Amino acid sequence: MGTPDFSVPVLAEILAAGHEVVAVYSQPPRKAGRGMAEQPSPVHRFAEEQGIPVFTPVSLKGEAEQQAFAALDLDAAVVVAYGLLLPKPVLDAPRLGCLNLHASLLPRWRGAAPIQRAIMAGDAETGVMVMQMEEGLDTGPVLLAERVAIAPDETAGSLHDRLSHIGASLMVRALAALSRGALEARPQPAEGVTYAKKIEKAEARIDWSRSARELDCRIRGLTPFPGAFFEIARGREVTRIKLLRVKPVAKSGKPGEVLATLDTIVIACGQGALEISELQRAGKAPMFARDFLRGFPLEPGEVVG
Repeated sequence: MGTPDFSVPVLAEILAAGHEVVAVYSQPPRKAGRGMAEQPSPVHRFAEEQGIPVFTPVSLKGEAEQQAFAALDLDAAVVVAYGLLLPKPVLDAPRLGCLNLHASLLPRWRGAAPIQRAIMAGDAETGVMVMQMEEGLDTGPVLLAERVAIAPDETAGSLHDRLSHIGASLMVRALAALSRGALEARPQPAEGVTYAKKIEKAEARIDWSRSARELDCRIRGLTPFPGAFFEIARGREVTRIKLLRVKPVAKSGKPGEVLATLDTIVIACGQGALEISELQRAGKAPMFARDFLRGFPLEPGEVVG
C-alpha cells in the first residue's frame, strides 16, 4: 500500500525477495501535466508493469472496501507513504498485521513530512523505522530501525532517495524476521514526540531577518519541492527567485542586503549571510550565480525580499 516514488523501491525489493504480492493499493490517479490527463501514481505504474492487480479506492472507510480487503486473506500488509487512513477493520485483517515504513526516528517527526522537517530543524541524524501499525498517527511499536546521518549539504531530495533505498532493505529484513516469528516490538518512548506537519506554501518564502544557519536548513529542507524563494521588485515587475544551493558565511549587513556579486551572490541575514551559488528565476532553468547575474544584475547595497 503506497503511492509516491519513495514507495517504489520497497515494492521492488519485496518482489525481488520472492514474496507473493497479491495486490497493490495506491491513491487514485490524479490530473497532471499540460493536458491535465489523469496520471496513475508511481507505485500504480510500477505494479502494473509487474502484472500485479492495483486497487485505487478513494477511501477505505466503507464496508464494501473493507470486506474486499479482508477477502485477500493476507499474511501481512506493507504500508509506505500510502496517504489514506487505515480504519481498524483494515488494520486487523492481515494475519500478522500491517507494517509501516516511516522515514524518521520515531517518536520524533510523526506525520506527513518527516524528511523535510528533520532538515529544516537542523537535525544531525534521522533514520527509517518499520513499525506495527495501530489506529494512532505513527504511534505503533517499532520493529526494526536504521539510523542515518544528515550531511551538512543534504537536501530533502537527496535524503529522500537515500532513505527510500535503505528503507526498502529494512522492510525486506523485517518481513523475513516476521515470517520466522523473530520480530520484537518495542513501544515508542513517551518523551520526544514531535509532529511533521505538511509543508505549507507560506513556509517557502524566505524571511531574511532569520539567521543564515536557519535559512540554510529551510532552503535545503524545501529542495527540490516546493523550493524556497524570495522576490525582487523593480518598478511594477516582481521577479520570484528560487534558491537551490547556498551556504552560511560569516558576513553581516542589513537583512536582505546584497553584499557581494562575483561568482556567487552574498545576501545578509538577521545573523550572518548566505552565499548563493545556484538559483532559478520563475519560468527559467536553474543557473549558477555568475550566469544568473549576466541576465539579472544585482548591485551591492541593493535590498531584496
